[in-house]
Amino acid sequence: MPRPRVFIAREIPQEAVEKINSSCLVDTWNSREPPSREALLDGVRDADGVLCSLSERIDSELMDSAPRIRVVSNMAVGYDNVDVPEATRRRIPIGNTPGVLTETTADLAFGLMLACARKIVEGDSVVRAGKWRYWDPLGFLGEDVHGATLGIIGFGKIGVAVAKRARGFGMRIIYYDIARRPDTERELGVEFASLEKLLSESDFVTIHTDLNPKTRHLIGAENLALMKKTSILVNTARGPIVDTSALYEALKRGDIRGAALDVTEPEPLPPTHPILSLDNVVVTPHIASGSRATRTKMAMLAADNLLAGLEGKRLPSCVNPEVYGTG
Repeated sequence: MPRPRVFIAREIPQEAVEKINSSCLVDTWNSREPPSREALLDGVRDADGVLCSLSERIDSELMDSAPRIRVVSNMAVGYDNVDVPEATRRRIPIGNTPGVLTETTADLAFGLMLACARKIVEGDSVVRAGKWRYWDPLGFLGEDVHGATLGIIGFGKIGVAVAKRARGFGMRIIYYDIARRPDTERELGVEFASLEKLLSESDFVTIHTDLNPKTRHLIGAENLALMKKTSILVNTARGPIVDTSALYEALKRGDIRGAALDVTEPEPLPPTHPILSLDNVVVTPHIASGSRATRTKMAMLAADNLLAGLEGKRLPSCVNPEVYGTG
């Protein structure tokens, strides 16, 4: 029986490539940069399966270009880059990589919060520019994190992991989600609140919800206006959840104290974007899951999803289980 052919659309940890290579014919996009649309369509043309990242758009055009495709394995938790309804209609299972990046993402979210609150990046740039002349009693005055109120939008695994870290800083923790978590509320001593209450009472707001039509630009001009002038916004979820233009205006006017973003709209953020002219913004290049151990775990789970789909088995992590007819 011929071995299935797969296309790996990004360079990934070698352990995962070797696992796939053991039973498949592998075509790999050998560049750190994502493939062009043309290269992606060409790469999947004869593929039985594809392993992609959030940078690759998996839509009806691509599926039409890959008539043999049996599985799509997305090396990410989110899957807004995939037309899931279309894949489901074609009975193509879509895999993702939840769970393995929870703690690493929570680490970065908390790190961004500290970096923005205590002006760590701004201070570092002053030292590197040779402008550190003396200790200034009024220099680089930031906001305390310990004892502050933290608002968490989206209380899934990552939101809960951030809450656990916040407990160590003695923070009051409130959260907003479409569903309440009474057991977790009791376990961690957190409070459920409406989005409006959360925004108006929090010193720090951190976003951990998925991107969907209801959450796109969830944090726009109207909701930014509810926040305290001393508050800081952190986003490690998806860029379009925040209206970047509205955020820029709010930061420029001093309506909120600062923002720390690991994801942006657009992404990547061009160096000429006006928000980068502000001193009260910290931006990192989508590195929330970027530890060596976690990226390897993500790649291995993506490989497991891919191989299961090629073997006609249920994916270990499938975002459209209805393709199996059992929900």
